[in-house]
Amino acid sequence: MVTAHPPRLRADALRNRERIIAAAREALVEYGAESSLDEIARRAGVGNATLYRHFADRRELIHHVTLHVMARLAEQAETARAEEPDAFRSLRRFVHAAADERVGALCTLLEEGMDPGHPELVAARDRLDGQIEQIMADARASGQLRDDIAVGDLMVAVTQLTRPLPGKGCAVFDQFVHRHLQLFLDGLMTPARSELPGSAVTLEELRRQKHCVATAPAATAPAAGTGVTSTGTG
Repeated sequence: MVTAHPPRLRADALRNRERIIAAAREALVEYGAESSLDEIARRAGVGNATLYRHFADRRELIHHVTLHVMARLAEQAETARAEEPDAFRSLRRFVHAAADERVGALCTLLEEGMDPGHPELVAARDRLDGQIEQIMADARASGQLRDDIAVGDLMVAVTQLTRPLPGKGCAVFDQFVHRHLQLFLDGLMTPARSELPGSAVTLEELRRQKHCVATAPAATAPAAGTGVTSTGTG
């Protein structure tokens, strides 16, 4: 069950909650939605009972990780627009920040047991969509972003380029992410060097098609159980 408005927390409880969300984000990047809750609690440095006090089940935890990542991306876009004097540099900065948030590994969480109509997710999505659309509009108005690209094109490319390869066979994958993103961003600049097939795609069109990005199998989670089994206090 996903709770919409958690009660105000003491400072230590808030730190625990933030550590759990951060640990869950990293575990979900590595192992997908079936990450062991025992492992998440261990990474967060809290007891299993502490995790359950904050999040009733896996679904609620994934819900709040998703909100956390979307909020951070929106903040990255806002900061880039505020601090960068050049509109296309703002776009570059946001795209590389999105890669650092590992959106390629996390984007499918919205499709794995999430309620896309949940008010918190709708609000977070609207905020993020608005920021991305604005940062692209700024770059387009500056004359540096080609006209045949929309937000959907951008985010599908970013998620595909930042999605880890399945398994452990490409340990050096991360070192190529920002290089490949830079090549991709260079291709978005004017003057356009080719005519793109098809038409520009918005995020709303992607959602109507239920097509976020191509998916890849997640790595196998550690052998520790898939749920919280002990009752330590943490």
